[in-house]
Amino acid sequence: MEMNKKDYGEYVSQHVPRSKAGRNMLRAFVTGGLICTFGQVLRAFYDRAGLESETAAGAVSVTLVLLGALLTAFGIYDKIAKFGGAGTLVPITGFANAVVSPALEYKTEGEITGTAAKMFVIAGPVIVYGVSTGAVYGLILWLMGRM
Repeated sequence: MEMNKKDYGEYVSQHVPRSKAGRNMLRAFVTGGLICTFGQVLRAFYDRAGLESETAAGAVSVTLVLLGALLTAFGIYDKIAKFGGAGTLVPITGFANAVVSPALEYKTEGEITGTAAKMFVIAGPVIVYGVSTGAVYGLILWLMGRM
């Protein structure tokens, strides 16, 4: 059976699944926004508790990492990520999830060779990139100051 371009185009449009990109972007936006809003609520809580500005910011980061790790450990973060997609990767909770997930995956191999070693599969490159980038930016800033 031969098809012309028009018939083939109609055939393809009937069999190609519709894109879910719009829905996925909306879900990511809402999920990431809710995580960040929760971070702001924590910040207000720590500010009202009397912490200095920098200390409150640090406390928010630590709290979000802890909550992200705990939610990952109990299997809840994966459900949130299945709904929110990339919206769960961008906030700091995504980093906590990325560190804890490999550790949980390999816990059957033992505490040292499994859990502890696999925890740095994701965290290691992130830390190395962050330190390297900070050094390069610092060098650029220093050079610009000398000019």
